[in-house]
Parts: sequence; C-alpha cells; structure tokens
Amino acid sequence: MITASAKKRENIAEYLLYMWQIEDLIRAYGLDIDRIGNEIIDRHTGLDDDERKRMREWYESLIDMMRREGKTESGHLQLNINTLADIAQLHRRLLADPAQARYAAEYYNTLPLIVELRAKAGDNRKDEIETCFDALYGLLMLRLQGKEISKETAQAAAQISRFLATLAAYYKKDQNGELKLAD
Repeated sequence: MITASAKKRENIAEYLLYMWQIEDLIRAYGLDIDRIGNEIIDRHTGLDDDERKRMREWYESLIDMMRREGKTESGHLQLNINTLADIAQLHRRLLADPAQARYAAEYYNTLPLIVELRAKAGDNRKDEIETCFDALYGLLMLRLQGKEISKETAQAAAQISRFLATLAAYYKKDQNGELKLAD
C-alpha cells in the first residue's frame, strides 16, 4: 500500500508491474487475509499499529475486488486495466504529436521487439503497451524463480524497459499538467 502509492506518483510503469505482482501474491496466499497478515504485513518493520491496519485494509479491499471481478485465478483487476488503458492512450497521443520525436524514436527502436513478441503470442495478441508490460513482468517472474536469462532476452528487456521508462516520465508530466501535446 505504501509502496504502491509512492510508485503510482513517481513511476506509473513500476506501479503497474508492482500491482500485477501484488495480484499474484494474493493468489499465492489463496486470498487468505490472515496468511497475508501473518506472513507479509506483520513482517514489515517500522510500521505502527495504524499503518498495519491500513495495510491490512488495503489487502482486504484488493481481495474483495478480485473476488467480485472474478480474478481469483488469473487476470488483472479493473483498476489496473484502467491504468494500462490510460498509459496506452497517452502513448497514442504522444505518437500523434510531431513535436514528440524523442518519444517516437524510442518507440520505433522498440517496435521490432514488440512485433516479435506479438507474433509469438499467436491468437492471444495484446496491444503494444500491454505486450511490453507482459514482457517485463514475465522477465521479473523468471528472475524471481532464479532462472537464467539469455543475453538476447536481457538486451530486449533493457530496450523495452527504456521505452516504458520514457513513457512513464511523460505520464508523470501529463499527470502534473506539465505536458502540452498538439491536438
């Protein structure tokens, strides 16, 4: 909860990947708030009782949303889908603005990787931005499992990460009212 709030303000890409990880973490604990309380919340040092209570309520609300939205086995919460849609919409706005050449260059440097990933997805293809997030999240999961990452995969992930970091920086500017795009 504390981490999510900070990430949402500072880097929307990190926030979304973090929230996807939280969804999977909740599933791994069987949507059991008592287990999450004992094994996650209680292990946070430096939290006072009020902060622990708020953190528990945050996890409880996510669990409730997952149940109501039918996301207990897989998929993403609507709030995360909406965030992804907002990011994708900004991406389209940036590409449509001729003054955003730096962004367009980063995108076109990443596009061959996106095309390759989408081709591998077959019938399960997603839009370009979600494809990028899926790639980074998949890499994160491989690293957490201690699996070896090939040099080529690491290089592709670095490019996708640079692209999403650029998009996230524009998103922050947009949220702060500092981004002026052509109509």
